[in-house]
Amino acid sequence: MRAIPLLVTAAALAACTTQPPGPYRTAERQAEFQKLTLGKVAGKPISCLSHTRAEDMTVIDDRTIAFREGGSRVYVNNMRAECTNLDNGRNVLVTRSPMSQICRGDIAQVIDSLNHFPVGSCVFGDFVPYTTASR
Repeated sequence: MRAIPLLVTAAALAACTTQPPGPYRTAERQAEFQKLTLGKVAGKPISCLSHTRAEDMTVIDDRTIAFREGGSRVYVNNMRAECTNLDNGRNVLVTRSPMSQICRGDIAQVIDSLNHFPVGSCVFGDFVPYTTASR
């Protein structure tokens, strides 16, 4: 009889474990990501990115956004969860940060640019800088 409560507890704990994300990036998007980071080395993640560095944004997929800073640095943000509808090409990401930066944990809305209404939301993760390797 004692085994049943232990099995139920073990099953409940197993259900709470997170699975690694499935394949969510198409081959075309993976090639774009590789092109952005080609010849660059990933650095230590940072928690905030200045709005001035977040001007040139590229959506890689519904979980990954890259911010280019010139030709030598790219900041990659892996959203904390899938950012639904971000990757469809006509939607835009809108942040409402009172500060002059975007930080880990900030929430952004995905807005339909044609109809101007929200179609999703996202939470930023850390920003990983990819910098051109010095020779």
